[in-house]
Amino acid sequence: MSTVILDTITGKSTATTITIGSTPVVSASANSMTIRGEGSNQTSIQQGLAKCWVNANMSGTAGIYDSFNTASIVDNATGNMSVTIANDMANNDYSDVWGANTYHVVGNNSDKTAGLCKATLHGTDNNAADCSQVKVTVHGDLA
Repeated sequence: MSTVILDTITGKSTATTITIGSTPVVSASANSMTIRGEGSNQTSIQQGLAKCWVNANMSGTAGIYDSFNTASIVDNATGNMSVTIANDMANNDYSDVWGANTYHVVGNNSDKTAGLCKATLHGTDNNAADCSQVKVTVHGDLA
């Protein structure tokens, strides 16, 4: 097995493409990098990465188990929480996907901002309820 150690990779015909065999697998330009997906499709690495996520406890004392690009969480009321994004999104058109064990979670788009997303949690009886495992993942463009 060989090891390659280097600081810079430069394409032979273009400095912005990495090719394995005869297949271009990575292409880069200003603020954008794509990777070869299925078939000949290209996938934007920046668009596909989660920009913010959190796994939080909203039952009892609210707290964050683990997170990325999350400044804080707030327990607004029973079954109502908000997540403050540390580095804001470009606008409020991002995708926020929520989950909470067997609870029903409804994102609150009317109060969503570039730096804050909210949700309401409902237990199996459909009443507002807190949950010990609430998760949200945010995809979109950072500001």
